[in-house]
Amino acid sequence: MFGFFKKTAEAIRSVAPKKESTISKELLEEVLLEADVAYETVEEIIYYLPPGDKVKREPLRKVLLSYFIEAPHEERESEKPFVELIFGVNGAGKTTTIGKLAYRYKNEGKSIMLGAADTFRAAAIEQLKKWAERIDVPIVATKQGHDPSAVAFDTISSALAKGIDHVLIDTAGRLHTQSNLAKELQKIVRICDKAKSGAPDRKTLILDGTQGNSAIAQAHAFNNMIGIDALIVTKLDGTAKGGAIFSIAKEIQKPILFLGVGEDKANLEPFDKEAFVDALLDEIFAD
Repeated sequence: MFGFFKKTAEAIRSVAPKKESTISKELLEEVLLEADVAYETVEEIIYYLPPGDKVKREPLRKVLLSYFIEAPHEERESEKPFVELIFGVNGAGKTTTIGKLAYRYKNEGKSIMLGAADTFRAAAIEQLKKWAERIDVPIVATKQGHDPSAVAFDTISSALAKGIDHVLIDTAGRLHTQSNLAKELQKIVRICDKAKSGAPDRKTLILDGTQGNSAIAQAHAFNNMIGIDALIVTKLDGTAKGGAIFSIAKEIQKPILFLGVGEDKANLEPFDKEAFVDALLDEIFAD
């Protein structure tokens, strides 16, 4: 499942080329840092391990698993449509992830509608239109510079009228004008609630996995703006920083729903914390 883990595995082997049944705490610290686990998180992991210099697989596995919050198995009950607001910095892979999510939900038998509320960039609107065409789902879009909140409202209203199951709304992500972005996102959230009480039903942050631990600052910024319900981490097929997920999970305290592992519409893997931790440990331990 975690074939994308290749570069992180190579980074681990550069520090610990030989697998053993136990590993010293000193070497484990080097391994975790090489995989881009934040220093503070590494120190915490070491602290919670049993006393002694040598570390066995199972105690380490228990500590690593404790960093992840379980994602709900099903969407909470709500009146159709289930409205998911997607946000993150430009370049994190928001629009591509929306296309992948729409493809996945459609394959699960759900009807989907997209909302192109990143009206700051004409390219974002066109890219989402191409995804809608590619996977054959309806989209509500307007021109660059139009009010993104109006797009969100029209998308939800249209989905309500048509009995659509799931709405995915794209948003702008220009953190360098943070105060403007905060006001825009806060307005979108308010207008979603006017279109359908309780919307958005889920606010999902897209984080670029190649950014490693610097993604944590982005997550905190967005959490302060509108709150985060869940995370999707992208571009993990091209980075040796897979260990940053532990630090992200620790700092943000929100469930990771999916991992983006390629450009194809099917390259979105449900996050399985046990499989992820085992993939890491398989590169360290002989058994």
